[in-house]
Amino acid sequence: MSSRRIAGIFITVFWAPHAVSRLHPECEFIFQLEREERRCLQYVAEQGNRSSEGCWPFWDAVACWPRAVAGETVQRACPAVFSLFKNNTGSVSRNCTGGGWSRPFPPYHVACSVDDDIPESEELYFTTVKMIYTVGYGVSLVVLTAAVLTLLFFRRLRCARNFIHIQLFGTFILKSVAVFIKDATLFSSDETNHCTLSTFACKTSVVFCHYCVMANFFWLLVEALYLNSLLLSSFYHSRRCLWGFSLLGWGVPVLFIVLWMISRAYFEDTECWDINEDSPYWWIIKGPIVVSIAVNFMLFINIIRILIQKLNPRLIQFNNSSQYRRLAKSTLLLIPLFGTHYMFFNFLPDYFNVNLRLCIELCIGSFQGLLVAVLYCFLNQEVQKELHMQWLRWRERSYGVVSPAAKGSQMDTPF
Repeated sequence: MSSRRIAGIFITVFWAPHAVSRLHPECEFIFQLEREERRCLQYVAEQGNRSSEGCWPFWDAVACWPRAVAGETVQRACPAVFSLFKNNTGSVSRNCTGGGWSRPFPPYHVACSVDDDIPESEELYFTTVKMIYTVGYGVSLVVLTAAVLTLLFFRRLRCARNFIHIQLFGTFILKSVAVFIKDATLFSSDETNHCTLSTFACKTSVVFCHYCVMANFFWLLVEALYLNSLLLSSFYHSRRCLWGFSLLGWGVPVLFIVLWMISRAYFEDTECWDINEDSPYWWIIKGPIVVSIAVNFMLFINIIRILIQKLNPRLIQFNNSSQYRRLAKSTLLLIPLFGTHYMFFNFLPDYFNVNLRLCIELCIGSFQGLLVAVLYCFLNQEVQKELHMQWLRWRERSYGVVSPAAKGSQMDTPF
């Protein structure tokens, strides 16, 4: 049983509740095994000059077996390292035969009540999740890039509202790129040891990924603030207001990321900064994100309240279904824009229902950028009108066909 295989024994249980420690349980398991291995190899070296009869001491990647004479049965208690995950009092035995040591009986996974490999269903689940979010981020990256180029290309689409949309689309693009960079850096090889990997490249990729995610949440907050301000007042938003939104969306995350980097570098410079369980410094990043999600949810509820008030009361009295369809449509459109679905796991502990959390945060989250780009760019009537006129102008240049609609248009609203 190789060390790599042993390290994989606990990959499915490392999310279990555990005592507060500076090291992740899986890393503590690996480091303790390495300490036991060094002690065993030192013991083996000390025994090297003695009689060669019987069975030699050796390290089997789990436990250290002492010298024994032929015919002797040696019994070892389950290694203490297993207690990091499960309490057990089992034991494993080996026979010293003329041909050397026998296989352990019963096997470690039976005697010590641990799995000797990742369950096939669990492995399939994580493989599927990785494939889905890779496709999701890849498709979102292409569609979002097309949306940004579209909004920048047409002069008539340049307004405060689309400026904010472009910034939000940009954060989704950066988040997709950051995920691919992080995966390439941290998971490029099955042999990568995340407990000892501590290079500048891997830390940079983790920091960049955290910044992109945080900036994405803050631009979702900017979208909510801007829409609320439009519904509550009709004044024209000056460039100073847009500069304020830009500072909130891009600048505030920088402040928290720098504080987190300093804290990790000085007080918790372990691994690749990618393991944050039980770390108090993780709240430097997680805290502002939680607050932004909570504020977004309150703004979402406020906008729904305003939309209800703006419905025609006379039509409501006669149960006009079209009014409620408009309200339902507006509500559903706002959910991806405000990231309302994140409220589902916002205040739950990190280890709560890990599989469901991964499915929502990685699978659904990876397609959020695609959904936002389609809803707020390609399904927008102004964008469709500009694309249609561009198509007509292209036909005019190619075939000499002139359409009155291709001569120009005006935007319906200034925002």
